[in-house]
Amino acid sequence: MIRKIIHIDEEKCNGCGACAAACHEGAIGMINGKAKLMRDDYCDGLGDCLPACPTGAITFVEREAAAYDEAAVLKNKRENPQQEEKPLPCGCPGTQAKPIVHSGQYRDAGPASGETPSRLGQWPVQIKLLPVNAPYLSGAKLLIAADCTAYVYASFHEKFMKGRITLVGCPKLDNVDYSEKLTEILRNNDIQSVTVVRMEVPCCGGLEHAAKKALQDSGKFIPWQVVTISTDGRILD
Repeated sequence: MIRKIIHIDEEKCNGCGACAAACHEGAIGMINGKAKLMRDDYCDGLGDCLPACPTGAITFVEREAAAYDEAAVLKNKRENPQQEEKPLPCGCPGTQAKPIVHSGQYRDAGPASGETPSRLGQWPVQIKLLPVNAPYLSGAKLLIAADCTAYVYASFHEKFMKGRITLVGCPKLDNVDYSEKLTEILRNNDIQSVTVVRMEVPCCGGLEHAAKKALQDSGKFIPWQVVTISTDGRILD
């Protein structure tokens, strides 16, 4: 039968295993360091694996495939109960995308408690790890920040992170052009605005350039701004 089913681009797959952990049916396995659809009849076509993938390697296609077999999936779970509780790939929590809702003492933290509340709204935060289709990106205001800015600027959470989805990176340390990943995020989601926070050092220009290129390549008109922080913690512009 012709039906909707996932397709995994092995060239884009970085082998993190997040999709295999997210697949409740056990349809995805790791073979030679790459994610692979093991059985068509285990894939329900709902795509829980898509937002878990940090590289955008998983998409939907329509092709000839065996029908989803719920009975076979349940049988496999009974025979292999260890698959019910899958550990995070490599034991790394950075591969699990999730929104963060602050409650209790963290939500109420403030001057009275003597604590400064966290304004982080999601996990992960690294540009390289953040899935391009994460649900919390829908309607989001994006903060694209250089790693160092949060350490240098004392009021970073309140001034920049509050009310925004935070993406951080360092083009010098990662030695990568973020523009392609950022373009996919902008194209695939209803992003409301983009704020880039960079350091005054020259290498941070790579982050600003990647954000500008992504905005141009996305084909969308999105309000954006760039804020530069000095090495002694001042806003320069």
